[in-house]
Amino acid sequence: MTDHAHPVSGTDALEMLKQGNARYVASLSSTDPMNQRRPALTADQFPHAIILGCSDARVPVEIVFDQGLGDLFVIRVAGNVVAPSQIGSVEFAAEKFQTQLVVVLGHSNCGAVTACVEALINPEQYYSPNLQSIVDRIRPSVYNLHELATAKGHDADADELIDRAIRANVRMAVSQLKHGSRILEDLTQSGRLLIVGAEYDLKTGKVRFLDI
Repeated sequence: MTDHAHPVSGTDALEMLKQGNARYVASLSSTDPMNQRRPALTADQFPHAIILGCSDARVPVEIVFDQGLGDLFVIRVAGNVVAPSQIGSVEFAAEKFQTQLVVVLGHSNCGAVTACVEALINPEQYYSPNLQSIVDRIRPSVYNLHELATAKGHDADADELIDRAIRANVRMAVSQLKHGSRILEDLTQSGRLLIVGAEYDLKTGKVRFLDI
């Protein structure tokens, strides 16, 4: 947990998240009870990181990174996909609060990515139009993986494809944030914003930051 009224650099914020996750994995949570900070946050907030994560109930972001009330600006959507509303939310936090770190957080056994892989393997698979819109946003990141897996005429291994697709989807989201907004692109190029990808392991609780 931090108590700051000035921007934290992207690299410093990233190190804070890594240390927080290490405490979480080791069951050494250090955050104070969240309600102790609530009165101080009624007037303003200064989150030191923006997290674009999946809605999955098994990935509670503040707990995973051992952060307290007001420390993280969290955007959650199934499959941690990037759409205009998510980009706008990141722009808002980066400009309004001068937050200098964005983490796109995927996770193992992601249901949205699994749905996309199943749709590629079985084109007749039906999803509601709204769920299909999420699948369609994930599809470009996993389509080439599926094509490579089946290039020799063999059936694709679904579990392996899902595992690789989760990371590919994170990398695609990072690229979309970096290049899908003039505001975020300018902040990134000027060194005022760091955008990284990561994957949370449901079994171990560890967050692995990806080389993009």
